[in-house]
Amino acid sequence: MTAKPRTGWIEPGLLLGLFPILVWSWVDAADRLTWWLEAAPIFIAVPILGWTCRRFPLTLLTLCLIWVHAVILLVGAHYTYAEVPLGDWVSDWMGWQRNHYDRLGHLAQGLIPAIIARELLIRLTPLRPGGWLFAIITLCCLGISALYELVEWLAAVLTGTAADAFLGTQGDVWDTQTDMALALLGAILAQVVLRHVHDRQLKTLHGNQRD
Repeated sequence: MTAKPRTGWIEPGLLLGLFPILVWSWVDAADRLTWWLEAAPIFIAVPILGWTCRRFPLTLLTLCLIWVHAVILLVGAHYTYAEVPLGDWVSDWMGWQRNHYDRLGHLAQGLIPAIIARELLIRLTPLRPGGWLFAIITLCCLGISALYELVEWLAAVLTGTAADAFLGTQGDVWDTQTDMALALLGAILAQVVLRHVHDRQLKTLHGNQRD
C-alpha cells in the first residue's frame, strides 16, 4: 500500500525548492568539471526518489536530510569547496588557516546516509534498533566514505590537475583520513541524536500505510 494522500506533496515540494538552487549553482560555476563531479549524486538520487516515492515513501526526516545534503553539494559545486564564502567567513572568525566547508560536506556524508541506511534496514530487513543495526550502519557509512575517496583518487589520476578543485585537499596531507573520520562521526551522531525522532516517524509512516 501507499501512504495517505496528505503526504504526497512532500517530494514535489522539496524538488521545487531544490530547482532554483540547482540553477543558481550551475550558472557561473567556478569550475564545470568540479560542478559535474559534485552534483552527480543529485542526478542519481532524484530519479530514484521519483520512481519509488509512491511505492516506498520515505519519512519526512529522511527526505529533508537528503534535501539538505543536496544543497550542501550544490553550494560546494558552485564555488568549489575550498572557496565557499561561508567557510572563509567562519575561518576568519575562528582564526583558521583553512576553509572548512568541505569538512561539513564529509560530516554530512556520514550523517545523512546513516539515516537513509537506518530506514532501509529497519523497513526491509529483520534488523531492529540495537547494537547490530548500529554497527552495520556505521560500517556502511565508512564504506561510502571510502568509496568517495577512491572516486576522488580516480578523478585525480584520470584528469590530473583538473581535479584539484574537486579534491579540495588545500595542502592537508591528512585530508583523506580526516574526511573519513568526519563521516564516521556523522554516522554515529545521526544514530545517537536522531534515532528517537526517526523511530516515531517510522511508526507513523507504518500506521499510514496500514490505513
